[in-house]
Amino acid sequence: MVEDYLTDRDQEEALRNWWRENWKWILAGVALGLGLLAAYQYWQTYRGQRATQAHKVYEDLQKALTGNDTEQAGRLLNDLASDHASSGYTQQGHLLLAKRDAEAGRFDDAIKHLQSVVDTSKDDELAHVARLRLARLLIQTGKHDEALKLLDVEKAGAFAAQMREIRGDALVAKGDAQAARAEYAAALAPDVKGSIDRTIVELKLRDVGGEVPSAAPKPADGAAKGDS
Repeated sequence: MVEDYLTDRDQEEALRNWWRENWKWILAGVALGLGLLAAYQYWQTYRGQRATQAHKVYEDLQKALTGNDTEQAGRLLNDLASDHASSGYTQQGHLLLAKRDAEAGRFDDAIKHLQSVVDTSKDDELAHVARLRLARLLIQTGKHDEALKLLDVEKAGAFAAQMREIRGDALVAKGDAQAARAEYAAALAPDVKGSIDRTIVELKLRDVGGEVPSAAPKPADGAAKGDS
């Protein structure tokens, strides 16, 4: 290499020349790195503070509901939605208010809360929970077609069985027993994802004239072990 043929003085001079030509870029890079690190630390601190604030408001909302102060709970939810729109605490607040409104017979208000979670939640699982609850309320208020439109089984993932069951309920409410049988049977299919109360769904299937499929026979011990 070229450095092997340079004297110590030559190498020192080369280093000084290199530094004179590049010191600005080196210092700029160091400054940029320190700035990015400081910005990252600030952002992490800011996020932590925001999460703490949202949690405090959510706790106050829970206390308001425990004390049956629905007006205060509504104001606190508005604060959450205004200041922490993307926070999971806001979505949980909507679910709490929806439950309280539904229990009080304020179905339109409950539907609005649940629809908000369906529309804005970044948590797919939470959105599906809200979607199932919303569909049940829509059926209860006679909006069967809206409930069916809301329940897209192709996008249900681990909630497919529950969606099939509720779709069956909507079809029963519409008077379409044949289509309801198909939905209940699909909910009971072994390859459908989701957790349901099979006894209840089997009863629903029988009520609309369907037959519950018999369980597949278990293989004999010898067959299960390959008759070895």
